[in-house]
Amino acid sequence: MSRYKLTLSLLLLFSARALFAQEQYPAPAKVVADFKKIVDRPRVAPKPSFQTTVTDSVIIETGSIYTEKDEQVPLIIYKPVTQGAKAFPVVIFMHGTGGKKEDKDVKSVLLALVKRGIMGVSIDARFHGARIPGGAHGSKEYVDAVTAAWHNTDPAKQTHLFFWDTVYDLWRLTDYLVTRPDVQANRIGMGGISMGGIQAWMAAATDSRIKVVAPDIAAQSFKWSLENNRWQGRAHTIQAAQLQAAKDLGDTALNQRNVKALWDKVVPGITDEFDCPSMLRLIAPRPLLILSTEKDNNCPLPGAKIAFASAQVAYGAVGASDKLKMDIEPNQPHRAVPRQLAMAVEWFAKWL
Repeated sequence: MSRYKLTLSLLLLFSARALFAQEQYPAPAKVVADFKKIVDRPRVAPKPSFQTTVTDSVIIETGSIYTEKDEQVPLIIYKPVTQGAKAFPVVIFMHGTGGKKEDKDVKSVLLALVKRGIMGVSIDARFHGARIPGGAHGSKEYVDAVTAAWHNTDPAKQTHLFFWDTVYDLWRLTDYLVTRPDVQANRIGMGGISMGGIQAWMAAATDSRIKVVAPDIAAQSFKWSLENNRWQGRAHTIQAAQLQAAKDLGDTALNQRNVKALWDKVVPGITDEFDCPSMLRLIAPRPLLILSTEKDNNCPLPGAKIAFASAQVAYGAVGASDKLKMDIEPNQPHRAVPRQLAMAVEWFAKWL
């Protein structure tokens, strides 16, 4: 790294610490309780159903579990081939917006984990992949569902498809995994790409059973993005829903006000109590690797640095600074970089 880039990086980090120092978030226990009050719901039996394919290098289980009465979650498991029964550490790794559990980047991570003796697991997020009859059309059904959530007028039926409902699925997936005889229940990690990474840090922050975390292009500050006119990339991921909200509010274009209005309805508290700088500190002292790119418009780097600075304070307070790391890929937009995906795999192999 050049002296100029190093100086710039340090200035950005110091600025992030200064901004973070001005924030006063609720106590961690309150954040968890408040989040679960919104997201939690009645438990159901998982009713697992799987088919198994065995190859020379991997055992693949494809099937589903239930997380709610009417929510059947498609699931894929990649397991190392061993002689005799054996329990494995596990990593749950999630796809991004418009993706699915079979995406190339997700599959590459699952297979790399298997080579290190770790079971890899992935599910389709809500309104993605096989959770749409016949298969989802990219993110269309997801964005349509977010729009419906914006229009909902019954608080008892309010959905939180913009991240949170799939976070609930990840909690219940963890419930199921710890019952399996081939899973080491005290060695579960979680990560994901973009939307999947956001869901991962949210789930891990509120579930201490997740022991190692590695979100990729997912750390940010929703509040910083709104206040600094950098909300466009994140809003674009659900653009049709955001445009509908703008129209309903009498605006002809997206702006800070109508973008925030949708966020406040669908993910209330995302710009304060449940923002990334508040939630990441809850993961301490568990190992946390934050992977970012320099020119990310969806998760702008200054906001990601604020989140990292928040985590630094929490990890330092419990003497676990060695378990926190941030890596920034230079000159890259919002995309999963192979080098960083490999770093995530090595992070899980090191700490699980």
